[in-house]
Amino acid sequence: MKPFERVVAEHGATVLRVCRAVLGPVDAEDAWSETFLSALAAYPRLDEGANVEAWLVTIAHRKAIDVTRRRARAPIAVPDVAELTHEPSRDGLPERDVEQRDPDLWRALAALPPKQRQAVAYHHVAGLAYREVAAILGGSTEAARRAAADGMATLRRTYVPAAPHPSSARASKGSAS
Repeated sequence: MKPFERVVAEHGATVLRVCRAVLGPVDAEDAWSETFLSALAAYPRLDEGANVEAWLVTIAHRKAIDVTRRRARAPIAVPDVAELTHEPSRDGLPERDVEQRDPDLWRALAALPPKQRQAVAYHHVAGLAYREVAAILGGSTEAARRAAADGMATLRRTYVPAAPHPSSARASKGSAS
C-alpha cells in the first residue's frame, strides 16, 4: 500500500473540491480535515485493490452530512474583523478569493436539492463514475445519473456567470461581428 501521506497528496485537492461543492467554502476545510482523519484510521484495513478516490469521497460524503447536522444545531456566530485572514487555502489561493471567486455559483449549487448537489459534486467535480456515485448516495446507477443530469440542467438554467474571465473575453473579441 502507498504511504498515507502520498494518498493525501494525490487525492486531497479532489476531496477538497467535493467538500466545497457539497458544503460551500465555509465548512469545506473542516469536512476535508475530518475526512482524512477518519481515512487515516481506516487506511490500514482498506483492501489493496480498492478505489481509494471513491473511498475518500464516500468518507467526505458522510463527513459532509455530519457537518450539515452540526451546523443545524450550532448558534450563528459573527466573526470579528480581526479574525479575517488572507492565509492560503489548501488549493494555494487565498481563502477569501476561494469564497469570493464566484459567489453566484456557490448560491446556485446550494439551491440544488441535496442529492442533485452531491451527484454533481461527486461525478463532475471528483470525476467518479455513476456506479460509484450511486454507491455513495445509496441508489441505483441510473438514479445517480438522473440526479447529476437534473442538477446540471438546473445549473444551466439558473447560473449566469457575472463576467467572463479576461482570457475568454480576449478570445471572443476576434470572433464577434
